[in-house]
Parts: sequence; C-alpha cells; structure tokens
Amino acid sequence: MADPSATPRRAPFWERVRARIPFRRSTRAADAAPAETGAKRGRRARVLGLVVLALVVLWYPVGMLLTHDIRDDLDFGTTDLVVPTNASRAVAISAALIQREVENGPWVANDPFFLPGAALDNMPAFQQGIVQALARFTFELTDQIGRVRGSSRTDADLQEAAGLLQYSGTKWVFDLSTSLAPTATSEAQYGRARRALLDYNQRLSQGQAVFERRADNLMATLDRIALDIGSSSATLDQAVANPSGWFATRSDDIFYGVKGQMYAYYLILRELQKDFGNVIAERDVQGAYTQLLESMAHAARLRPWVVINGSPDGQFEPSHLASEGFFVLRARTQLREITNILQK
Repeated sequence: MADPSATPRRAPFWERVRARIPFRRSTRAADAAPAETGAKRGRRARVLGLVVLALVVLWYPVGMLLTHDIRDDLDFGTTDLVVPTNASRAVAISAALIQREVENGPWVANDPFFLPGAALDNMPAFQQGIVQALARFTFELTDQIGRVRGSSRTDADLQEAAGLLQYSGTKWVFDLSTSLAPTATSEAQYGRARRALLDYNQRLSQGQAVFERRADNLMATLDRIALDIGSSSATLDQAVANPSGWFATRSDDIFYGVKGQMYAYYLILRELQKDFGNVIAERDVQGAYTQLLESMAHAARLRPWVVINGSPDGQFEPSHLASEGFFVLRARTQLREITNILQK
C-alpha cells in the first residue's frame, strides 16, 4: 500500500514541455480548420450569388409572363352582370369593367420600375384604351343621357365619374415630377369613379336620377363614339403611312390601345342596345345595329402573336394596323348609318 505522505513523482521532462506548449500537439489540425472554414464560406458565397443572379434574371421575364393578361372576352357581363331594377345596363357594364381591370387587377400601366409589369407595353395600352372609351361614354352620360334637357342640371355622380376617368393611368403612389409627397394613384381615382357610377345606377333604380331613353340621346351618344374612333383611325393611318416592319417600337402600343377602346365600346353598345330597346325597335335599326356590333367584335378580337407594321401591299410583312383600321372605319361608317336612320 502506497504511503500518502510520500513525495509525488515528477513527470518526465518531455511531458512537462508538451504540457507548457500544447499547440504543438495539433499544429496540422489547427492549420487545416481555418482553411476548411474559408473554403466553405467561399462556396456558400458563390451559391448565394448564383441564386441572387438567377432571381434577378428570372424576375422580369417570369413576372411578365405571369402578369400579362389581355382580357378581351366578348361575353363578359352577359350572364352575371348585376343591374338594379330599371337601372342602366350600359352603366353597369362600365362599372364592371373598372372593377375587373382596376380593382381586381392588376392595373399595370403605373407599375414602378422594380415590378415586372413595368416592362410590359401591350397590356397597359389595352387597359388604357378601355378607360379612354369609358371616359368618353361617361361624359356623354353626364352631358346628354343623364339629364332631361341641355338646360337642366347635370347629375353629381356622373359628373364626378367623368372627371375621375380623365385621370392619367400612369400615376403611382409617388410622382416625383411634381412632388415628393404621395399622390392619388390611378387605381384609387378609377375606383372612386366606379363607386360614383354604382351610386348613380342605384338612385336611378329608385327613381331619383335621370336616364333619358330618347332617340336624340342615343343619336348624340353614337355620334360622339364615332368621333372618338375616328380619331383613333387617324392615329392608325399615320402609323400605317410610316411602316416599320418587324422592328416597330410603338406600333404594338397603338394597336392594343385601339383594341382596348373597341372592346370597351363593343360592351357598352351591346348593353345600350338593351337600354334603348324601344327606340331601336321603333326606328327599325336592329339589323344595322347588329352589323355594327359584329364589326366592333372583329376589331376587339384581333390578337396577332407579334404586331407587325408592314406596308399595306407587302408580300412577307403584314400590316396588322391596316387590318385593325379596316374594322374601325367600318364600325364608324355603320355608326353614321344608324344616326342617319335615327334622324328620320
């Protein structure tokens, strides 16, 4: 049995040296660890960079594909349009169009640069063409149909809607060209216009508003629509006179802007036919009115894969603008025919 009082035996000299210099035992492991950690960090940084690059590269093309949606359904509102009793179907379809394009969206004409919709041009042109037609029709409601005579008072809701639909479709939350403060967006203004139209239609159903279903009011409205699409035909004519072939920069914007305008007018005129059913039957313009809607439907349905502004007599490059212009001018002529009949 060992004596506890005995002096402890000293460790060998080399063990005492190693105890005082412990790093010498794992020099290779200590040197390898930082190198291995640095390599892992480098690999992670490269992977992260590739992921960010992929997201940036795919953000616009993939986002554009997911956002792009030109809704030119000619049957829109035929079955599910909500119209109060004795109210106007044309006003109801106008409010429904605003809800579909603006509130249900997306409304892309004012998308800022960091959203994929900012890189689109056909869809915003189509949407703004729709609003242009709605603004013109709402003005006619205010000036003609929505009051008894020219000397009577204009309807407040119609006047508000007409003014709001004149608002630019490209206004986002900030407009740095005018102020650093936030501004009213296009969606907000058009949404207010929709609510004003719905309020007018509700009051109309209650007998508190005016919708004069007279032949002269229909004639005046059709005349103004003819003037509006006549202006569009002049824009098409100018573009056709300066063909740019496949490499067109603004031809597709013009094409889809007119397409949106004709689409909205088709829906409005389709419902006006029901609002003014008695007048159309009495003046026997049903056949001419049907032909008018067919011409507008042809213009609204056009959707080439690529819009080409070739020469009208070109062999290999079509002129889609000239094709669209034919249906626009045909519709304008038919509008004039109907107004001539209504004058008799």
